[in-house]
Amino acid sequence: MVRGYEVYVGKTTKGEIDFVAVKDGKKEYYQVAYLLATEDVIEREFGAYKDIQDNYPKYVLSMDRFDFSRDGIIHQNMIDFLLER
Repeated sequence: MVRGYEVYVGKTTKGEIDFVAVKDGKKEYYQVAYLLATEDVIEREFGAYKDIQDNYPKYVLSMDRFDFSRDGIIHQNMIDFLLER
């Protein structure tokens, strides 16, 4: 357990989710990429969530400073994310 979270790798029909964190029965999903430098990378990272139909938070973390959030999926700078926790 990390900070009270159970952490898993998630599997979908499209591939995998990098991290699924569960705490007190609530899930959070995380995809991690160094940079969202091309449309292919953006589609891969955000597209991983297409099969997940629940309303738990979904994040894409990268070193980018621009906000690429879309379709209810939150994009956040990785360093900012880590410093907030």
